[in-house]
Amino acid sequence: QQNISMENDIIVALEDLGYQGPLLDDGSLDSASSAGAASPEFTKLCAWLVSELRLYCKLEENVHATNCPSEAESFQLEMSGLLSELNCPYPALTKGNLPQRFLLKNHCLLLLSFLISELEASRMALVNSPRGSAQDGGKPKDEGSPVFKELKGICLALGMSKPPANITMFQFFSGIEKKLKEALARVPPSHQELSLNQEKIEALNQALVNEYEVRRKMLLKRLDVTVQSFGWSDKARSEKLAKVYQPLRSALVAKSKISVAHLLATRQDFSKILRTSSGKEKTACAIKKVLIGNEFKKSLKCCS
Repeated sequence: QQNISMENDIIVALEDLGYQGPLLDDGSLDSASSAGAASPEFTKLCAWLVSELRLYCKLEENVHATNCPSEAESFQLEMSGLLSELNCPYPALTKGNLPQRFLLKNHCLLLLSFLISELEASRMALVNSPRGSAQDGGKPKDEGSPVFKELKGICLALGMSKPPANITMFQFFSGIEKKLKEALARVPPSHQELSLNQEKIEALNQALVNEYEVRRKMLLKRLDVTVQSFGWSDKARSEKLAKVYQPLRSALVAKSKISVAHLLATRQDFSKILRTSSGKEKTACAIKKVLIGNEFKKSLKCCS
């Protein structure tokens, strides 16, 4: 029953997005999603969604359609890389046995739903925004801006469909407000306890912000003193050192930008923090492999 409802939502969304392929016919999406990566038609639909998404987002990964079931493995490898780049939040699509990951029907429907949501959000976030030139391939110039990212996240979370081409920004945000109220109405009362304790949470967050601001100031002062110590050497060229260091240093701020909004936006997997010294993939700290020479040790001793 749930799969049927999801299939209907996918078909409606595909029509809104301008898809005109064969999977809009009765029963076609059901059979294609049942075969998953082994179905060339299913891979063609995924490749079309990705190609449309690439018009709005700068993606390194790409996905190509297959011509026969034997090419399913290459499709799964490409799709796995793309989902990793998009930070897909669904473990069913990012973890587990790769050869079987996109062969189950419910996984395939979830994959289509995720790609559709990404594309819808990208299009909606660009309503009435300036477009790039033909040399840019028509891509928006501000797609990396904080506003773009925030709007994209809001649209993804609310599952909004594609707005009309002539919609105004006021109508667009009114639609967001309406969707938000509908979503809150479906939330059980016990899940809204955060708003009751929001003052306490904000006070706690402010205490943490103050604490970490002091710590950052101390670390930045240490950094400044350490870099200054390099200038004491006769071999050092202070002008060149300052020219390289100052632009990097100016980007480091003591004030924390974490707010209660970040707490509300976090997913459960954010609580799993790996240490950079754990030695695991993507968390190993490269600086631990750097050998400190005698000259640098003497400079540190002088500083202390």
